[in-house]
Amino acid sequence: MKTVKIGLLGLGTVGGGALNIIQHTLPEIERRLGQSIEVAIIAVRDLTRTRSVDTQNIPLTDNATEVVNHPDVDIVVELMGGTGLAKSLLETAIQNGKHIVTANKALIAEHGNALFALAKKHNVIISYEAAVAGGIPVIKAMREGLAANKVEWVAGIINGTGNYILTEMKKPGADFAAVLKVAQELGYAEADPTFDVEGIDAAHKLTILASIAFGIELQFNKVYTEGISQITADDIRFAEQLDYEIKHLGVASRLENGFSLRVHPTMVPKSVLIANVSGVMNAVMAFGNHVGPTMYYGPGAGAGPTASSVVADIVEVIRWKEQPIDVQVPALGFALDQLQSAPVVSIDEIETSYYLRCFAKDHVGVLAKITAILADSNISIEHLHQEPCSQEANAATLVIITNHVKESLLNTAIETLSELDDIEGDIMRIRIESLGA
Repeated sequence: MKTVKIGLLGLGTVGGGALNIIQHTLPEIERRLGQSIEVAIIAVRDLTRTRSVDTQNIPLTDNATEVVNHPDVDIVVELMGGTGLAKSLLETAIQNGKHIVTANKALIAEHGNALFALAKKHNVIISYEAAVAGGIPVIKAMREGLAANKVEWVAGIINGTGNYILTEMKKPGADFAAVLKVAQELGYAEADPTFDVEGIDAAHKLTILASIAFGIELQFNKVYTEGISQITADDIRFAEQLDYEIKHLGVASRLENGFSLRVHPTMVPKSVLIANVSGVMNAVMAFGNHVGPTMYYGPGAGAGPTASSVVADIVEVIRWKEQPIDVQVPALGFALDQLQSAPVVSIDEIETSYYLRCFAKDHVGVLAKITAILADSNISIEHLHQEPCSQEANAATLVIITNHVKESLLNTAIETLSELDDIEGDIMRIRIESLGA
């Protein structure tokens, strides 16, 4: 039986999980392939560290270049993260004719265009299923399963930390800061949670999904990104009363003048399946012009789920590695020379409904001023709720649901409302997406 040799870059949570799967599932993998897998070398940061997986018979090195230059390695599996050293190492591996498996969403989102072009030049494969949504095979599903469709939009809960926080904030007495602290204690959030709670992690993943969905180049720097740190327990409560759930969504959609790529808190009707995805789970919806809405759900992070996708990619690469690159499924689902450098429109150009919350002085004429300002911007009110403000006497909390309106018009109206002496503090705005409901 032929043996394919693997070189691992990184033996952290995912790297250890991948090695564990290979060691304990090898007979099943060999049955699928008719070939065997052997981990030939692993690059680690600290050679003295105690490992949770058995590395007794595997050479370890703290010099990662040994892996990408190793003469016997067929496939380099990059699980170290980052976009500096990882990029340089993979470029060397590709130039050496070695195939690539990676879980590095930042690397693909920010440098994928160049890496895929380099891989094609050297007739090697880059597989990256684990870079988006952990254990959910959403890349393969969208790239291959939806190939007969013109995808109109993609929307996803693609960061488990943010989804956990918003889920826990539904509990009485919970607020963002307290729930974030618990998430950090449980290991769901990093000590510096910025990438998760401010949407950067999700933006990397959305960049990849949008490219596969629409056949456009990877354009991470054009994704509008907004976090969840300003969401309050009141917003969660009002959403519940209005029959919505607040989710931190990545949304990519076709518009008449280009594409919209955005990550932000979103109110979703409870009747939509993705609204009921709770905790650290992930889900991605895609709407194809022939199939309609489809959804892919599962664990989006962790050693087991993410490593499962890594090993599945290793299996896929072994199956295809002897074939010319031109006969394989393109990395982004479209032939590399057919990817469009399509315009990504400003967030100001999107049109949707909005949830607005503000504090206002509770006296005669305030509502009339607010409705007049909205009307001047051609914004009608679909729902209005008022209740006494618990924080201040003679003040009220106002909640407004608007009609479908262009964001630029809403921005103008919010600026004018904020100038009123009767409005106190910032006006909270959350976009509403029906997602086919």
